[in-house]
Amino acid sequence: MRKKIVAGNWKMNKNFEDGLKLATEVVNIAAAEVTNDVSIVLCTPFIHLAAVSKIAEGSPKVSTGAQNIYTKESGAYTGEISIDMVKSVGTKYVIIGHSERREYFNETNAQLAEKLNLILKNGLTPIFCCGETLAQREKGIHIDFVKAQLSESLFHLSDEDFAKVVVAYEPIWAIGTGVTATSAQAQDMHAELRKYLASKYGKVGENTSILYGGSAKPSNAKELFACPDIDGGLIGGASLVARDFIDISKAF
Repeated sequence: MRKKIVAGNWKMNKNFEDGLKLATEVVNIAAAEVTNDVSIVLCTPFIHLAAVSKIAEGSPKVSTGAQNIYTKESGAYTGEISIDMVKSVGTKYVIIGHSERREYFNETNAQLAEKLNLILKNGLTPIFCCGETLAQREKGIHIDFVKAQLSESLFHLSDEDFAKVVVAYEPIWAIGTGVTATSAQAQDMHAELRKYLASKYGKVGENTSILYGGSAKPSNAKELFACPDIDGGLIGGASLVARDFIDISKAF
């Protein structure tokens, strides 16, 4: 059975005190209200990870995730964060390949494969992001483009390692652009990706959790999560409000 996951990506938001307050609210409300089998992940800025992991410690519902790691295990890489640092504070998940990292920091599929290997080597769960721009969709190349993102970063993995990967599909054209992706469009793309993963990994590919990263919110989460190939969400803005984030988590 595919795991249901709702991961909140805080991005570069919340100072330390505000982040701890938000995390505490999420953990407390989740304990009181979330009765389904969803896993809730708080992907915080690096300064919050240790403290938020402590807040989530012991929670049956909530764990933490990093928003990125570097491609090397250690060394003279000023300003970067290693997988060992992330692991040492109790973090369980790591986002890699987010569209903002690809666009603003020119991350390549080859670099993401290196990061993926480090995450798996250290026993953490990668949330691998993929997705296309509006121009790519309008040209009709969006499916092939996203398939290339998957194959070039993931398809070197064994079946055993691939089974540990979570995929997050981001329709970049529907995030902060005023253009809205319908649940049917989201489902169609998820189905294409699942079919592609299954063509390489068989049952393992079919059972991969694929999250939707296209501006999910309480008002549309139930419709999105009802789609047969959408296994949860990678939530941006709505994850910064505890009530909204929990309502999304309850939408299954």
